[in-house]
Amino acid sequence: MQYRHRFVAIVVAAMTLSACTLEPKYIRPEAPVAIPENNVVSGIPAEDLGWRAFFPDSQLQQLIVLALANNRDLRVAALNVETAQARYRIQRADLFPTIAASATEQAERLPASVLAASLPAGNASPQGEIVSRSYTAGIGFTNFELDLFGRIRSLDHADLQQYFSFEETRRSAQIALVAEVANAYLTVLTDQTLLDITHQTLQNQSDSYKLTQKMFEGGTATELALRQAESTVETARANSAQYARALAQDRDALQLLLGAPIPEGIDFSAGLDRPDIVSAVEEAIPSDVLVKRPDVLSAEHLLKAANADIGAARAAFFPAIELTGSLGSASTELSGLFKNESLAWTFAPQISVPLFAGGANKANLKAAELARDTAVAQYEKAIQVAFREVADALAARGYLDEQLAAQQALVNASQNAYHLAQMRFRGGVDNYLSELDAQRSLYGAQQQLQIVRLQRFENLLTLYKTLGGGLHENTASEVPVAG
Repeated sequence: MQYRHRFVAIVVAAMTLSACTLEPKYIRPEAPVAIPENNVVSGIPAEDLGWRAFFPDSQLQQLIVLALANNRDLRVAALNVETAQARYRIQRADLFPTIAASATEQAERLPASVLAASLPAGNASPQGEIVSRSYTAGIGFTNFELDLFGRIRSLDHADLQQYFSFEETRRSAQIALVAEVANAYLTVLTDQTLLDITHQTLQNQSDSYKLTQKMFEGGTATELALRQAESTVETARANSAQYARALAQDRDALQLLLGAPIPEGIDFSAGLDRPDIVSAVEEAIPSDVLVKRPDVLSAEHLLKAANADIGAARAAFFPAIELTGSLGSASTELSGLFKNESLAWTFAPQISVPLFAGGANKANLKAAELARDTAVAQYEKAIQVAFREVADALAARGYLDEQLAAQQALVNASQNAYHLAQMRFRGGVDNYLSELDAQRSLYGAQQQLQIVRLQRFENLLTLYKTLGGGLHENTASEVPVAG
């Protein structure tokens, strides 16, 4: 019983002698941009605003749910997280001895000739062969490394940070997917609106062409006016085909994001005139919003992993101790294998001291330090990208509102000018060229208005995404609490 206690004590000691680590102390790098101080946020921050609240459109909500369930890129990101988690568990297992049970039987036969040759001269020769048997059974561990200098613990820490990085990448992929689905949906609505405008323009120009043809036949319009009216009809017909093609292609792009066919009930006929497509988002930026973005957090976890790899590279310069041991019983007869007097044990510690490795250890340490420096640069770049995205979205917001108001005023003025030019031509006061110019101006202004509307929606969407929104389905205050 005393031997069993000693064996257990050895195993426990082996599992606990790993408190030391040679990792450099981690210090988060200073942000390479001037992050604003904490602002007083009167509304709900984007990162806490659920995407259902930000996208009130029921059709868009349905599409987002479908994409989150079926999108292949998001599925790959989730599988990468599970793979990283499995690798972390594999690496962490090295911190503990692998204990296995074993049972063996060894049988040996020695012929009489061999036995006779092994005896001293003058001794009587054996009369026949000898067959011996032995049985052993027990539990033990082999080549278990005592992590005295934290090499295995540093590798474990690095894999843990890799796992955290993949998890943040998955979160970032989800935010991006929600934004991409919304953007694709808005693009299809814009295509539908532009196609509707083109169809209306084609109808108006066809009516105008028919009227001009009658006037030409009656001698009150020139052939030049007739041909100009015909050219506007063909131009509108070509634009109609162009927007129909864009609509079909953008629907395909949306379907690819969904990972499934667009549901039957989704109706794009209203275009951008659908009410409550996108809500407003709080403009105030807390000072920590950039460093809390999933892409920035992912880069920081990779930096921590690189920092841990330095600890593993440093530990390679120090001695390594491996233990092999077993505890069980041995007997020459199977029936006596588990009797008290059959207790058997082995214990074989081994120490390895690095003396010469051709500079490999120094090179590995240098490579680990360079990888850490690279990770620092990547982390700083992630913050810079995040800062620029937020700054650009905020800078564009006010200008887009102003541009949208001006473009709407231009459409109204062009509409009035077209009606006046149409009345003057039909009254014989002016030629068809004035009406044609007014038609073209109105058509161009209407097209540009829809493009600006789309840009404004995209700006709101970009601001929501860059501030960390789109990760949660419901706003925090709306999530029911389990009773």
